[in-house]
Amino acid sequence: MDEFMQAAVDEARRGLEEGGVPIGSVLVYRGRIIGRGHNQRHQRGSVVLHAEMDALENAGRQPASVYSECVLYTTLSPCPMCSGAILLYGIPHLTIGENRTFMGAETHLREGGVKLEIIDSKECRELMEAFIERHPDLWNEDIGV
Repeated sequence: MDEFMQAAVDEARRGLEEGGVPIGSVLVYRGRIIGRGHNQRHQRGSVVLHAEMDALENAGRQPASVYSECVLYTTLSPCPMCSGAILLYGIPHLTIGENRTFMGAETHLREGGVKLEIIDSKECRELMEAFIERHPDLWNEDIGV
């Protein structure tokens, strides 16, 4: 696992330690993390703070020229909301830790020209599987079930 996906996993673990859903994300520009985040819907009572949204928020406003050179790393396949933000800001490359526990809007992202790299990380998958087994109600709320 490379350093950026490891940073996303670290964010996911931070979210879990806070009592939330263990999904993490980092936004990388020219080999440097400019934003990091984790799912905070439960902790902050937020309707939008998925990991990818949190990482984008924590990166602050960036010009389109920055987004166009970024890679977003996320431990789990992104939902339609997060995928929409990726497309809106023109982020061209997305590295996904795993998509077995949840298949996000990957077709929509590909159709929008985003390059997807699926790592299929055992660590990311096991983190989610254990969480879903222990907290199905919180997970179902997070994905809108």
